[in-house]
Amino acid sequence: MADELLEQNQEIADVVEGLRGCWESDKHWRARRDFLIRNLSDYQSEGESESVEDLDDLVALSMVWSNHVFMGCRYNDDLMEKVLEMADGVEIEDAPQFTTRDQIMKERR
Repeated sequence: MADELLEQNQEIADVVEGLRGCWESDKHWRARRDFLIRNLSDYQSEGESESVEDLDDLVALSMVWSNHVFMGCRYNDDLMEKVLEMADGVEIEDAPQFTTRDQIMKERR
């Protein structure tokens, strides 16, 4: 989905590609790029390009989601619910599996 949209709209492609962090692997960037594109329309005013503040919010949420998926970071329940809902349908290649401290302690009992 993301690749097709980027091919159709060079302006969106330029904006989104400019959001890639130099530390992101291709695998991580493809997933976060898909997250950004899937949610971009929700962070645009009707008939206008996105405002800087709205785009900053979307980028921050995409980083929260990416950190959760690829590094196992945890955030408050409301934030996690929001980003997981926003990521519905995003395909992730070889997502790592993390064990929480609570799971480890439970296994040791």
